[in-house]
Amino acid sequence: MKRELTDREVDRIIEMAWEDRTPFDAITFQFGYTEKDVIEVMRRELKPSSFRLWRERVQGRSTKHLKKRNFQEGRFKCSRQKQITHNKISKR
Repeated sequence: MKRELTDREVDRIIEMAWEDRTPFDAITFQFGYTEKDVIEVMRRELKPSSFRLWRERVQGRSTKHLKKRNFQEGRFKCSRQKQITHNKISKR
């Protein structure tokens, strides 16, 4: 049986679930809720139309599942993201 979540924790889980690059594994690590548990929370807390939009958005999305990601080490970094060196943004 899962422990009861505070309103703040429910809000954070919803926020993390909506984020494209936050995998379900991060939610499991932080809150102990599996993907199935997160789906139940989202179904219970969101309006039906919002839940359907969210499910369409995350279903099959590779960034929500660590095993489906195409990068292995560290975090994803866009090729257009600037390098940060000694608190100064370096130029290309």
